[in-house]
This record gives sequence, C-alpha cells and structure tokens, in this order.
Amino acid sequence: MKIGSIDLGERPLFLAPMEDVTDIGFRMLCKRFGAAMVYTEFVSAEALVRDIKSTVRKLTISDDERPVGIQIYGRDVEAMVEAAKIVEQAGPDLIDLNFGCPVKKVAGKGAGAGMLQNILLPDGETIDPNAKLLDITRRVVDAVSLPVTVKTRLGWNHEQLTITQLAPMLQDCGIKALTIHGRTRSQMYTGEADWTLIGEVKRNPAIHIPIIGNGDIKSLDDADAAFDRYGVDAVMIGRATFGQPWIFSRRQLTLDEKIDILEEQLRINIERIDANDKRAERKSAELCGILHTRRHLAASPVFKGIPNFRETRIRMLRAETQDELIDILEYCRQLLR
Repeated sequence: MKIGSIDLGERPLFLAPMEDVTDIGFRMLCKRFGAAMVYTEFVSAEALVRDIKSTVRKLTISDDERPVGIQIYGRDVEAMVEAAKIVEQAGPDLIDLNFGCPVKKVAGKGAGAGMLQNILLPDGETIDPNAKLLDITRRVVDAVSLPVTVKTRLGWNHEQLTITQLAPMLQDCGIKALTIHGRTRSQMYTGEADWTLIGEVKRNPAIHIPIIGNGDIKSLDDADAAFDRYGVDAVMIGRATFGQPWIFSRRQLTLDEKIDILEEQLRINIERIDANDKRAERKSAELCGILHTRRHLAASPVFKGIPNFRETRIRMLRAETQDELIDILEYCRQLLR
C-alpha cells in the first residue's frame, strides 16, 4: 500500500493523531513496535499562523519515527492554507486535514467534524461542491508539494451519512488517502463504530486512493478482521494505544519488558520535550516530559491486576519528578510479580 510515493507495506497499521497523546516519545515507541505510519498531535491552523510557541513545538519530529504525518485543523480557508505551508517546512512525510474531531472546542467552532454540518445543498441530499471542506482541501493540495490526506467521519449525524458521496469528491480534490472513523460527529466516541460504510467506500470502483479504517480497533485480531471483512488498505488505531505502544507488535512481551518500555517513554519525553510547553513556562523541562507521560501510565492495561489500583493511579497522576514516577512503576512491578 502506498500514499503517494510512501511505501507502507501490506496491511499496515497506523497510529492515530491524538491531542496530548501522540507526543514524540510515544510515536517513536509505536514506530519501533510496528506502526507503519505515526501522526503528531493535531495542530491548530490559526495558532500556527499566529506563531504560538506551544503549537509550533508540536511540529518537532524525528527521523527515527518516519514516515510521520502532521495533522492540522481549522475553519478558515486562508489559515489552513498558510498553516499547511508552515507544516511543509517542518519536513513531515505528509499533511493530514482533520475533518473528524468531534469535541466541542473544535467541532463546535466549525472545525474538525464541524465541517460536516453544513455541506449539503438545500435539497438535503446532495453535497455542495463549493462546501468549505472541499474548498480547503483543494486549496491545501494546490499550496504544498507533500501528499495531502484527510481524516473524517461518516457524517454529522445518522440523518446525514454523507461519507459515500463525500469520498469521491475529496479524491477529486487531489488527496492521496482518506481515513474514515466509523462514527458520526453526534456519536462522539459513544456506541460502536460502524464499518459498513467504510467498506462501501472501499468497494466503490471510482475510488482509487487508499482507504484507511478507524474506530474500535482494540487488538491485532480486530485489525485483521477489519482488513478481511472490509478490504481497507490500512487500519488506524487510536484510544487502544494508550499506555501500550506495543499494541502494534505480534510479539508477546513479558511484564518486565512492558514496564521497561513505559519507563523508556518517560525518559524520551523528558529528554525531548522542552520547556516551551505552555504548561511548563514556570516549571522544569523534566516536569514537562512527565506531564506528557502520566496519562499513558495511568491508562496502561499493564496495571489492571493491581488491587486497589485507584490510589496508585492518583500517585502517578500527581508525580512531579522522574525519580518519583520511576519508584511508583517499580512498586507496581513488584506487586505484579
């Protein structure tokens, strides 16, 4: 499977772009364990154009994680175009346009999945060829030389399941791949992802770009089933990666190996995430890396066997030094043996 000239192999697995989750340490580990493509945290186009330091910091990538994509979101056409040009200078392998984020602070302002709300003509059935979503896509594709891809959802709600009509129109805009999350915006992350329309898009003979499926993939068995049942070109994994970057690997890891990996993630983030983070303006770079790692540790399934883990989890989320957090992880290691 290829996106443009990027060869990603057969049945590749992707790490989804996620705010406050897909930082550089986590991406590098996911890549090591088999993720064919990783993405940065999604980036606000308007904040990039305004040169907000905490946003610009998210553009930092490493050659060790390639191929890597940077995803941008926004509601203004010119800001999205300008942001894409800025992102191109950061040197990713592709630029992804976020038309799928459902959270209120994004979609509620008309960005992300908010782009799906008003794309139909007055007949209520036909997508407006001049919809802002399509205008942004065309303009960004024309503005940069990197491959441009899109991530979106089935539609705004179950009365407006627009993806089968929208996919060929996005392809006509010049994108090189399309990722579809199997929920509507109104579903947020509730209920079950519906892959039937993803499969329908993939089976459309007019579609010649890769189709990447996303939603409720919790294991490699789930990914295999999605490939077999729906014929997608790649599978993207999101929330199930929290605290387990090894989810992409078919190798069975020991408990000790998993805790070693979590400790390594902490060290990478402390080393690589600098004090430009807005949350660390008055704090140390060490704490900045810890802030980026604690949620992974607290969410990791590794610790499910610990009795009364809630208290230990609270300690993890309150730890402010590397030594303190390592001590907690070593305490957990002993409890689980």
